[in-house]
Amino acid sequence: MIFFNKTKPFLKDLIPNDFVDIHSHLLPGIDDGAKTIEDTLYLINGLKEIGFTEFITTPHVLKSVWDNSKTKIEETHKATSVELHTNSINNSFKAAAEYMMDESFLHLFEKEKLLVLKDNYVLVEMSYLYPPLNLYDIIFNLQVAGYVPVLAHPERYNFYHSNLNEYKKLKKVGCYFQMNMLSSAGYYGPDVAKTADYLLQNNMIDFVGSDVHHDKHLSFFDKKIIIKNIEPFKEAFLNNSFFKS
Repeated sequence: MIFFNKTKPFLKDLIPNDFVDIHSHLLPGIDDGAKTIEDTLYLINGLKEIGFTEFITTPHVLKSVWDNSKTKIEETHKATSVELHTNSINNSFKAAAEYMMDESFLHLFEKEKLLVLKDNYVLVEMSYLYPPLNLYDIIFNLQVAGYVPVLAHPERYNFYHSNLNEYKKLKKVGCYFQMNMLSSAGYYGPDVAKTADYLLQNNMIDFVGSDVHHDKHLSFFDKKIIIKNIEPFKEAFLNNSFFKS
């Protein structure tokens, strides 16, 4: 196994030129990502060194945990952008959100516009403990409201690992899948990597994201990947150009 891994590339070497990241937690002090503007600067500069050129950062919107409103995210983004320019970081830096699919989310998009990745594409996630009971109702209503759901890190939902057909159902109803890059290098464990491999093998992964929160995530780009399906992984990287400014 150790010998086999020597043939695998380092994760950072798979980053294409002009890469657009669509999932990160770079706004300071707003969720479990960057705590200070210094953290933000450190993470962005580190990502730039390995090929990231555009950023769509996506703070959590999760009722009673991270009660981030559209206004709060936009104001934090505006202040952060000023700091970036002051520190000679002039890369495209936009803010969307990572929305938890729950009852409060259902009411949220019924009464106000969501922060989108681009056009009508919106990043959504589920609890890691269990899917919402009305998951497919939420997805349907989201689509009726004019949005396209991009499901964050589907490979990390352990409750689907023993029922892989659920992934096919989600794709069939129109969900795009965004895989976390670090899953390819084993950051979240072997079961997540195995599921990521399955989704790649079956051409279910549409986009990738860093989901960077802190320096430990950043350092993991120096690891070799452990997944087998490298070509569809590379294709997913290239698909992110859809979100280019």
